[in-house]
Amino acid sequence: MRTSRAVAACVSLVVAATTIFAAGLVHRIPAVLGWLPLLGSVPISVIVSWRAGGQGRAFWRYMSVGMVLMGLGAAGSARDYFSGDETGQRISELTAVIDVAGLLVMLLGLMRIPGARRARIEWARFGLDIAAVIVTVLTFSVHLIYPRWSEWMDDSAGGATAVLVLIGAGCVCVFAFVKVAFTGTGPIDRRALHVLALTGAVGAGGGSLAPLAAAHPYVNSGAVTLSTTCLLVVLAAQRQTRATRTGRPLPRPVPRRLSVMPYTAVLATGGLLLFGAITHATGLVAVAIGSVTVTLLVAARQVVALRDNVRLLDDLDARGRELAHQATHDVLTGLPNRTVLTCEITAALAAGEPVTVALIDLDDFKAINDDLGHAVGDALIIAVGERIAAQLPAGGMVARLGGDEYALLLLGDDTAPLAAVAAELRLPVRAGGHDLVVESSIGLAPARHGDTAGELLRRADVAMYSAKGQGKGRLVRYDPVMDQRSAEQSRLAADLRTALDAGELHLLYQPIVSLPSGALHGVEALVRWGTISPVEFIPAAERTGLIVPLGAWILEEACRQAVSWRLELGDAAPRTVSVNVSARQLREAGFAAEVDQVLRRTGLAPGALTVEVTETAVFDGGTALAELKAIAALGVNIALDDFGTGHSSLGLLRTCPADILKVDKSFVDDVTDNGHAAVVVAALIGICDGMGLRAVAEGVETAAQAEELHRLGYRYAQGYHFARPLPAAEIATYRAVRAAA
Repeated sequence: MRTSRAVAACVSLVVAATTIFAAGLVHRIPAVLGWLPLLGSVPISVIVSWRAGGQGRAFWRYMSVGMVLMGLGAAGSARDYFSGDETGQRISELTAVIDVAGLLVMLLGLMRIPGARRARIEWARFGLDIAAVIVTVLTFSVHLIYPRWSEWMDDSAGGATAVLVLIGAGCVCVFAFVKVAFTGTGPIDRRALHVLALTGAVGAGGGSLAPLAAAHPYVNSGAVTLSTTCLLVVLAAQRQTRATRTGRPLPRPVPRRLSVMPYTAVLATGGLLLFGAITHATGLVAVAIGSVTVTLLVAARQVVALRDNVRLLDDLDARGRELAHQATHDVLTGLPNRTVLTCEITAALAAGEPVTVALIDLDDFKAINDDLGHAVGDALIIAVGERIAAQLPAGGMVARLGGDEYALLLLGDDTAPLAAVAAELRLPVRAGGHDLVVESSIGLAPARHGDTAGELLRRADVAMYSAKGQGKGRLVRYDPVMDQRSAEQSRLAADLRTALDAGELHLLYQPIVSLPSGALHGVEALVRWGTISPVEFIPAAERTGLIVPLGAWILEEACRQAVSWRLELGDAAPRTVSVNVSARQLREAGFAAEVDQVLRRTGLAPGALTVEVTETAVFDGGTALAELKAIAALGVNIALDDFGTGHSSLGLLRTCPADILKVDKSFVDDVTDNGHAAVVVAALIGICDGMGLRAVAEGVETAAQAEELHRLGYRYAQGYHFARPLPAAEIATYRAVRAAA
């Protein structure tokens, strides 16, 4: 059945029921006519409400079942009427039970509407509000019923059961209004519930027709009430169906409307009491009791609301303090942030006290984050902050500036606490279930006359980067020369970026030869930039991060040249080309994948490429070591460069997938003197032989060094004795000359 037709049919039936009732008040008519409209209106409302819903289908099924019970109650009323003597509209106990059951089913449906969650104190206000409304309804009910109490209690007027059903309908109406106002409508259309709420009012209004029915026992006031209720149910179900089909958002509840209700109840009961006093109405004692009860309930509500307001003010104050703390402190560690530190430095400088600022940066913190996860990294940041704070003297302050960087403010000339902090940070730190050993680079900047907080922090930052440039675990005091050096490196890095983009860089290749013949075995690619020494621009590239794109260009260019030699020289081409890779490149996740892509683009076999790394780059493991292992898995050779000048841990040879050990020039220089250097060189060749590694001696400058190295067991070497770095075009000539020699 289409909903619009259902509405039209219900409207017609309501008109018919009302007309029959009105006609019965004037002329005696057959009693059966009063019941006929219900034969159509009740089934229509049951069917339409059963089909409505969407997400709120369960609620409308409750409404449908409730209407079925209401229809059965009407049938029971008809049976009661026609089984009597037609002198009154008696309601039997069974009929009353069915009617009450219908009301309870509808009430259950209302209770099951999911609503907004409320706090306990809000539920207390809700209980007091609903109590005030119910007392008000009961007060008005008693005032209206009292004058007719004897008539209503008479069996011919329906008895106590009719009154109970009437009050039940009113309570359902009140509960529906308060529940919807307090918890919202959930998936049910709000205006549909507004329409349903009118059914309670219709039930209460229909009860007022009972005195008329008592005087005309052959008319049926219940038929008017129930048919009108069916119409409202159909209208509400139609509203829900349209909302579901159009998909429009359901209106949200407006909680503020409920707060007006208890005050309205006070005014209503007070007004009723005043009206009764003026008109000398009976039953004023009950009205007075109701008015006082409502007033007490509203007063209790005000006490609850006052306590809630006090709590909200306390919460607001606490939230304000929390926000103020968050604005001035680091969220993770709880340490003061840069804002607080700057204010404290400014205050100390204004007081004329000796001030020293230090910046601490954890070395290789990114590797810990990458390998162990951010949770462990966060735990380490917290633990280090606590350890630094524990070493500070009175008046000192530690702040977190972000990432893995801390700042210290020391008052006075004594900087000994910094040494204590540095020593404490070298001890293992327990973080996230791991015992971690971390190094820190510390930059120290004492204040000078006229300094500002910003200038002091800048100088400490310059000193810290100088410490990082000198290696891990260093403490460096600021020197004005650092500013000049930093400015020069920044300028140099900017020029280098331009040169890289403009193609002004080129590669030279230093031969790696076989001993003792000196035949060409491989080459090492070395970048050059005009007349500027690599000793100057490589550190600048490292400091600014430009080493990453620079290294990528060197790798691709060297691989491309190696393929070109293969095509030109065939088997006479260098067997391998070596490329230096910085620690910064290895710490970039995905570097191994980048190497793989270069090999695929250029067509170079992995075994023809050697990646050279320093001991320092992989000594601490982490991402760098993982990337190196991934590169080795591609089939690329791995060489440890400048071996003996860094950490020189023999354990590194077990963890690092090295194929080649390149002995540093500092040992080769004195190899012919039979001193400590010669002992180290001899020991290293023994280690290489025992571990299956190839040893390459770097920086060979004399024939005597070459002969001694060969005598000790070295089979590969490079240095100016054999050749300086050469352009790619001269490698073929060099190979031919060495072959002829």
